[in-house]
Amino acid sequence: MKIRILTTGGTIDKLYHDQLSEYQVGEPQIAEFLRKASVTRDFQVRSLLRKDSLDLTDRDRERIREVVVRDESDHIIVTHRTDTMVATAKELRGIPDKVIVLVGAMQPACHRTSDAAVNIGFAMAAAQLLAPGVYLAMNGRVFDPCEARKNRDHNHFETLSD
Repeated sequence: MKIRILTTGGTIDKLYHDQLSEYQVGEPQIAEFLRKASVTRDFQVRSLLRKDSLDLTDRDRERIREVVVRDESDHIIVTHRTDTMVATAKELRGIPDKVIVLVGAMQPACHRTSDAAVNIGFAMAAAQLLAPGVYLAMNGRVFDPCEARKNRDHNHFETLSD
């Protein structure tokens, strides 16, 4: 089982550029995280977009869907910014016979206190263990995108009934 990892940008890949005094989406960080963690599961990373998710358009979501549909892998992780993760996950519903897990971070992966490493590891496990469908892997939980939301006040994801 090879896991395909599609990167779309977002907070997980943001880097601080001191000269600009702001964050910008940089190169995908996930492959380096997985190598440093000695992950032995076969994976391949493809950089699809390098956008802040607030800049993602409906056309970008359609493109993500097209790539997932055509991809040969049945196990796909999509790195994504948390603000519009639910919308993208909903766009991916209905793709048969694939496990699709969206993952992100509340803090850039380059920060020592980032949740990125935990979320990435959790997404790798979820992609291997879940039945076909679309899921969010955040904060040590798996969410159905139709029943999830980002709670900005508490800086985590939760179910609509929480």
